[in-house]
Amino acid sequence: MKKSHYIALGLVALLVLVVLNLPARTAARLKLAVGSLFLPLFGLASASQQAAGKTADTLTPRGELERQNEALRRENQMLRAQELQHADLAKENERLRALVNWQRRAPWKLKLARVVLRDPANWWRTVQIDAGSRDGVRENMPVLTAEGLVGRVQSVSLTRAQVVLVGDPNCKVSARVRETRDDGIVAAGGPFDSSLVEFTHLERGANLKAGQNVETSGMGGIFTNGIPIGKIVDVRPAQFGLYTEARVKLNANLAGLDEVFVMIP
Repeated sequence: MKKSHYIALGLVALLVLVVLNLPARTAARLKLAVGSLFLPLFGLASASQQAAGKTADTLTPRGELERQNEALRRENQMLRAQELQHADLAKENERLRALVNWQRRAPWKLKLARVVLRDPANWWRTVQIDAGSRDGVRENMPVLTAEGLVGRVQSVSLTRAQVVLVGDPNCKVSARVRETRDDGIVAAGGPFDSSLVEFTHLERGANLKAGQNVETSGMGGIFTNGIPIGKIVDVRPAQFGLYTEARVKLNANLAGLDEVFVMIP
């Protein structure tokens, strides 16, 4: 055993002496060849160390992951709320732009006002707007939307005005059927449907039909002629046939007023 050991040591020493006495170019080639034999092992060890380091970096505690997930969920909800808000603002801007364009084309001088309060006891009969005497608003001025007549100004303060709506007993309107020129009075509507009003005191035998247009006649000194009111729904005789009555569906949506126009003389 010892003899073999000595022989191995001698061979190693002899190999070292041979390598040291080799020419420089031959020694360099020999080193390159030996290095190429062990290079894959070195690369494998380095790759294993890097993979272990990456695995350690990617392992995140469960609590931290839950916290990040909750933060992302809240951020997503906030972005959705902002998206909905921007969509609502875009619709509001489009609606106001259409109102302003209609105001410019209308044949009357109109003051735009916003509805700020409704009557809590009978909410569709009166509304309050944010325009008053300092804005040129006076009592009995007509109030309308782009669709049609809304009512008239009932009372005025410096910055606000109370508007009584079509269909209220205090807001009777002299009206006319556009197609037949029959005159009558738009009076109170029913208690349950704010979109329907009574059209009374029409001539007996008036040739009225559903779908005909009703507008202001200009009689009475409050409402100028030609303001659209609505369309006839049905017709019936009244007071034992002495005159004719009809129901009219209003063009303006009185239950959904946001902005209105006050007609300035």
